[in-house]
Amino acid sequence: MSAPTDGSRGLTRREAVKIAAGAALSLPVLFTRASAAPAPASAAPAAAAPHFLTAEELALLDEVTETIIPTDAHSPGARAAKVAAYLDSRLAEAFLPAEAEVQQRWRDGLRRIDALSRDISGKAFLSASPDERVAVLTRLSANEKGEAKSADDRFWHELKGGTLHAYYTSEIGIHQEMEYKGNTLLQEFAGEEAAD
Repeated sequence: MSAPTDGSRGLTRREAVKIAAGAALSLPVLFTRASAAPAPASAAPAAAAPHFLTAEELALLDEVTETIIPTDAHSPGARAAKVAAYLDSRLAEAFLPAEAEVQQRWRDGLRRIDALSRDISGKAFLSASPDERVAVLTRLSANEKGEAKSADDRFWHELKGGTLHAYYTSEIGIHQEMEYKGNTLLQEFAGEEAAD
């Protein structure tokens, strides 16, 4: 697949999926209540007022999800699919004690991404270059194939799983990226007639 259209190196869609490998095997706790429900195509853009996250956290999440699934020549990325806004609205729905732990894990995870960025590049994630952002997410995903032992591991699994779930259940993910055309009318029966 091709590189992002903005001229920066960024991730190719193939690299993003490779980094996010295994997401389908472990959907995060965040999505257990309504995991079958697709992301609404009309979700509020990330620039809209956040539901749970602060405006700064939502801007960071928007950039992180776009780094995971960037726009390329084939289809728009996570930002266009409003992935961050969708994740924020799902976090806002939490009302059980266990869900409050998930909310805190996302807040802590976003702070950890910014801290990792400062460790790697000396800059906040939003100020980092595309290559520096990829380096941050690569380090965060270092134990991706192993058992999720640390808070970083658990957050990465939830972040990538949530990003992929939101993107590939959005109109952009389904129709533009996957090129799903929907059910089509069969003009004539192509099978065999049953003998009496």
